[in-house]
Amino acid sequence: MSTASSFRSDCPHSQLAIRTLYACQVAKSAAAAAAVGIATGSKSSLDSIGRLEKQLDELDMEIDDGVTSAITQVTESVARELLACMKIMIGLERIGDLLLSFGYSAAQVGARIEPQDVRDLTQMASILEKMLADLGDGFSQRDVQKAIGVLRADAEMDRLRNLIFLRHIENPENVPRQESLQVIFMTQSLERAGDHAKNVAEEVCHFVSGRPVRHVLMTSDEPLEQLLISWLRERDHKRA
Repeated sequence: MSTASSFRSDCPHSQLAIRTLYACQVAKSAAAAAAVGIATGSKSSLDSIGRLEKQLDELDMEIDDGVTSAITQVTESVARELLACMKIMIGLERIGDLLLSFGYSAAQVGARIEPQDVRDLTQMASILEKMLADLGDGFSQRDVQKAIGVLRADAEMDRLRNLIFLRHIENPENVPRQESLQVIFMTQSLERAGDHAKNVAEEVCHFVSGRPVRHVLMTSDEPLEQLLISWLRERDHKRA
């Protein structure tokens, strides 16, 4: 994840922005661990979510303290950046909590979850991973399009949630389902994490553009599917 040229390491306030970007990377790693953990049953991946969530808690306190100390000593434009850092960090900390809850459930019942649920939950966690990657890039590079990608991806999170709920709550085929309650809880955790990522993206859009989100969205027409395909290709290329 690159940082914008305005994030100078010798400026105290820029250190807070750099730490916020690091928090985006930590949250992204937690989402990736959730995806691998539910897809493969990897205990080490699920266990790592707790460590990453603790890091997010520590970063939340660090950034909150730093912004509180610096906010009255900087220019108005810098103050806006610091407030954006604080709002972003609040959202990331909440995402960490939700991923931790997901990880606990996955560790308990993951081996008993039906294959279709595993696939859908894996996809939700992978989409969240991309959303968090785009959040960091959008903030560091002042890239509104990255933030818009997060807003659009939230609709796919909702679609997958609805599919899982349909299977386990409405169950029109009246087919016996495994671990329905835990699957629903896990789905809700990921969907709510996506909502928090969307809220952070709205903050990034407003910070970067200075315009309401609805105005920013009117200027962009790249399909969500293309955004997701491009990101998956880039990710797979880096892992190869």
